[in-house]
Amino acid sequence: MTVLQGTALVLRTAVAEDVPALAAIRALPEVLHRWRGGPDFEKEISEDLADPDLHFLTIRQGDRIIGGIQWYAEDEPDYRHAGIDLFLDPGVHGRGLGTDAVRTLARHLVDDIGHHRLVIDPAADNLAAIRCYEKVGFRPVGVMRRYERGTDGTWHDGLLMDLLADELDR
Repeated sequence: MTVLQGTALVLRTAVAEDVPALAAIRALPEVLHRWRGGPDFEKEISEDLADPDLHFLTIRQGDRIIGGIQWYAEDEPDYRHAGIDLFLDPGVHGRGLGTDAVRTLARHLVDDIGHHRLVIDPAADNLAAIRCYEKVGFRPVGVMRRYERGTDGTWHDGLLMDLLADELDR
């Protein structure tokens, strides 16, 4: 069980009992717009928790789950890095909690796991997420054209961002 202390939150390995709360957040329209999926969010999250290549943590403020953050590793020695993705309850947006969660996980991936490079890939038009990741030290690498299909069925660009270990804003 991984437990990481942030400034204003805690990241903890997600367990089956967390699935309903995580699914309720994923089903919110503002989250669904960015994360897509469904209609069975509980099944999708349960499958993510069972995936040995995906490390899924809850984002908690006190006893309340306010989101989820996950990471994966590319372990091929010549390309080794880790990738991050997260969703946060829109009711807590604008309070720096996304930045806190990303920074906390990034410190863990760099300091404890030993990754020298991290990546994240927000939608190119998700300016709030991009600003959040930049505060941690991520930098834009390039636009991935027509990277993901939106809820409207059309393809949308993604922004590839990366962070080198010595660029992490602690």
